[in-house]
Amino acid sequence: MQIINSAKDMQRYSDALRQQNKRVAVVPTMGYLHEGHLSLVRIAREHADTVIVTIFVNPTQFGPNEDYKSYPRDWDRDVKLVTSSGADCIYAPEPVEMYPEGYQTSVRVDKLTQHLCGIVRPTHFEGVTTVVTKLFNATKPHVAVFGEKDFQQLQVIRRMVRDLDMDIEIIGAPIVREPDGLAMSSRNKYLSAEERKAAQVLSRALFEIRDMCAQGEHDALKLSQHVWQNISTEPLAKIDYIKICDLETLEDVTRIRRNAVVALAVFFGKTRLIDNIILKTA
Repeated sequence: MQIINSAKDMQRYSDALRQQNKRVAVVPTMGYLHEGHLSLVRIAREHADTVIVTIFVNPTQFGPNEDYKSYPRDWDRDVKLVTSSGADCIYAPEPVEMYPEGYQTSVRVDKLTQHLCGIVRPTHFEGVTTVVTKLFNATKPHVAVFGEKDFQQLQVIRRMVRDLDMDIEIIGAPIVREPDGLAMSSRNKYLSAEERKAAQVLSRALFEIRDMCAQGEHDALKLSQHVWQNISTEPLAKIDYIKICDLETLEDVTRIRRNAVVALAVFFGKTRLIDNIILKTA
């Protein structure tokens, strides 16, 4: 397992691979890996000769009152998991490598970031697009794999890549869920046993309206109200938002005329969980 900490060394590593006509894939993560991350590595392996996993807890995508300092970290465990997953390289820069003294450049996607999580986390996606651009510049991939659990992030990255003519294929990977339906997330660690059990309400509500839509209910207001009512019955749940949106623009829809996404964010105690499901009209 190759572990690289500097952008220059990472670029040299990828340049050498490209000179050998090797296809390079990157899986960007913030570490504290779980099966959801490892599924991304397996998908990346299907599309490339060499798979790079990046591990970097990015300070610029956290707001002033968010959990940057307490975000879960376990370097030794992450290295073991990446090694066992079949990846070839870890790129793990330090914050000072990514944001040296005097750093003053950022990348911003405008419209897509004004919906969903962007409403309550106004600086979050600028941090995401900036760090992902830097990770792309260091790893020089042909392919990058992102999980669909962070659906807005995936669409923002796709938009950025198109708008900036980045020659990178972006692949979205299906959500990986626990046996009880909860979407896998590093932040699940924060949940108490009681909150963990209560959080099952999210997937149950999403699965129900997926079935309702498949059976012919296409009124977005009725569907979103159904989700809201279901989650509201759980006393430990505090709803941030529940939205039914166009897949590409993330704008609210009133009727499901083509495939749409139901996206939600809900607090259980201090832990904010996100989840989504695609509604299909056929």
